Amino acid sequence: MDKERITNMKTALLSVSDKTGIVEFAAGLIKRGYRILSTGGTKKALEQAQIKVTAVEDVTGFPEMLDGRVKTLHPVIHGGLLARRDLPEHMAALKAHKIDPIDLVAVNLYPFKKTILTAGVTEPEAIEQIDIGGPSMLRSAAKNFAGVLPVVDPADYNRVLDAISNDTADLAFRRQLALKVFRHTSAYDTLIAQYLGRDDQNEFPDSVTLTYTKKQELRYGENSHQQAAFYQDEIPVPYSIAQAKQLHGKELSFNNIKDADAGLRTIAEFDQPTAVAVKHMNPCGIGLGDNIEESWDRAFAADSTSIFGGIILLNRNVDLATAEKMHKIFLEIIIAPSFDDDAYEILAKKKNLRLLTVDFSKRLDAKELETVSVMGGVLRQEQDTVVESADEFKVVSKRQPTEQELKALEFAQIVAKHVKSNAIVVATDNQTLGIGAGQMNRVGSVEIAINQAEQSSEYGHAVLSSDAFFPMDDSVEYAAKHGIKAIVEPGGSIKDKDSIAMADKMGVTLVFSGRRHFRH
Repeated sequence: MDKERITNMKTALLSVSDKTGIVEFAAGLIKRGYRILSTGGTKKALEQAQIKVTAVEDVTGFPEMLDGRVKTLHPVIHGGLLARRDLPEHMAALKAHKIDPIDLVAVNLYPFKKTILTAGVTEPEAIEQIDIGGPSMLRSAAKNFAGVLPVVDPADYNRVLDAISNDTADLAFRRQLALKVFRHTSAYDTLIAQYLGRDDQNEFPDSVTLTYTKKQELRYGENSHQQAAFYQDEIPVPYSIAQAKQLHGKELSFNNIKDADAGLRTIAEFDQPTAVAVKHMNPCGIGLGDNIEESWDRAFAADSTSIFGGIILLNRNVDLATAEKMHKIFLEIIIAPSFDDDAYEILAKKKNLRLLTVDFSKRLDAKELETVSVMGGVLRQEQDTVVESADEFKVVSKRQPTEQELKALEFAQIVAKHVKSNAIVVATDNQTLGIGAGQMNRVGSVEIAINQAEQSSEYGHAVLSSDAFFPMDDSVEYAAKHGIKAIVEPGGSIKDKDSIAMADKMGVTLVFSGRRHFRH
């Protein structure tokens, strides 16, 4: 065909995997004086809709090859995209090589994400869905956004048509489209890197790129004067607040999401029926039982004051009896695998109470790294999935623990992992009684936890756990003077001998777990 530019006619190249709205977009472009270039399935879809379209290979003079791997990777295409319209030498080069400028590119990429989320997909199948020509055209168009309209999102089709019609496709508008392109291609490449690196033995490579998709705008952040949004992993994590299904209640807040996440991490530790109450990212009450109602009773009794306005997580279906008890107090959120119809009905009477379900069968993947932002960077670490069993404990005192005390020490040590340091947990073998969190000195946390625990009728069976070693013997002394008979801590202080001596003096059991569990 004649490769001289058609008078008064601009060129749009359309090549999309997601064909939503592409026929209407092409028709709108033609009405606005564009000719359409296209490839493969997009060209076929346009032709079936009676849209006049020119094949890319008719422009390049080179056929598609290698099963479609090469079709738009050609100087005629990328020259038409990259030539700067404000440089006479660029335009002269196009004329010399009989290349028409391309004024608009609408491309969305091979469905790599959809492919890798398909059950049973093989690596060769996934690799075939790595788009090369699409990102190349998008990047060329976005680099030259001053002269080319780069369109990656079908949601922008009408905006682009309106801008063309109203002559408002100015530099700011074009820059916005280009920004969307580079964010999109960056996320696409990141997803490919994550997939190819899924079995990489190097957990901490020299560089790491993460990608997230905005799930929702939030009403505000930690405080009402802070704006915020919630982003979720590009690959869905089933056991997460991001993938929770909200059945009832008002929108989750920034703080709700953080608290719910802390609760999900905590309750994931337990297989038997468990109820966890969370306030300010700390568990305030945990109960274990033979059924979920009994677990709730113990979690509520653990701290009936702090649970007010709290977030409740239960790892079993919520029945009517449990729902009736929870309905009596003010709660922000209840998260469970499911709700019986009559249980849901009574809880939903409170219009603002959020009721959510999470897939508890897909609990935490220990291989997933935690990422925490700091100014100027992020910290990444393995999750603290280690749980010390009583068999690993080392008794360092003269007094030996009873079997019940060992079970309680093991339970308290698990809970301590999820309490902000300095963390102290006073508990029986099935219920927390007192929790001291986030104090600047350890004995302060001991005092808080014991003072709360002493209010419980179960205190006579209580043990104490510390997330880190005691730097002095004052914590052991305080606990012993207040009736605690068994204590577990990691050990490792240069003054361990002082704590051991105090335990022996006071006639209490002191156990070393051998592992610290800070949670900052």
